[in-house]
Amino acid sequence: MRKIRIVFGLLLITFLGCNNEKTSEIEKVIEFVKQWNTAHSQLEIPYLVRFYSDKVDYYGNKFNRNEVQRHKNLLFEKFPDYTQRVPEDQINIKRVDGKYLVEFMRTITYADTTEVYKSFLSIAKRNRDFRILIEGVDEKYHLKSPIFPSQREKVMLISNTRQLFGDFNGDGVSDYANVIPPEIISNKDNNSESQNTVKCKTTCNSIIVFSDQDLKEITVEGAYQSKLENLKDINNDGADEIGFLDIKPNSKTLYITSGH
Repeated sequence: MRKIRIVFGLLLITFLGCNNEKTSEIEKVIEFVKQWNTAHSQLEIPYLVRFYSDKVDYYGNKFNRNEVQRHKNLLFEKFPDYTQRVPEDQINIKRVDGKYLVEFMRTITYADTTEVYKSFLSIAKRNRDFRILIEGVDEKYHLKSPIFPSQREKVMLISNTRQLFGDFNGDGVSDYANVIPPEIISNKDNNSESQNTVKCKTTCNSIIVFSDQDLKEITVEGAYQSKLENLKDINNDGADEIGFLDIKPNSKTLYITSGH
């Protein structure tokens, strides 16, 4: 009987030890989520990259960790008053296939607007540190709020292109223009006298956009590679004209346009 009691005691200690280990791991995940939430501030935003894995499923799109950081930076550039709150008592954690699925209600405030989203993170250990593999919100939400990355794709494209400076509305203040090119999915040479066959994700159009929101976008149809030049005020209307050079394999076409 004594041996049986000893064996039972050892099993109980082993069970409690494993259970405490799991509890400790869950507590570490909660602490990681709390630190991630706190890092969404003007002071900490430059260091958010450390929370993410090399490859991240970010609101339905595949990004690397540096691209996620750029999205976060753009979010705070547009909304410097952005804050988010994740109450600890609303964090729910499940262990799924060796990863942690963390679900929580997140209250987001920006530009005098408050929104609440059921959000989630998929977290795994990488070299003894936790890293975020997936960040998103419940699929019932339409991602049309300006805080979501899908609404900042245009800004990211602009930031990757050359800015052309000039007074394009004639108010005496310098503005800048950018070209948003189409996304090319195929550029195959047919080895003929005709132009290369180019296929774009949507339309092969380029869009000229301006820093001054009052200036309307200008769409140049069929242009997938281009260059902008400031032609100065060539018609004496007080505003600089823009030269848009449409570059094709066998030709170059210059368009002259005005922002106002």
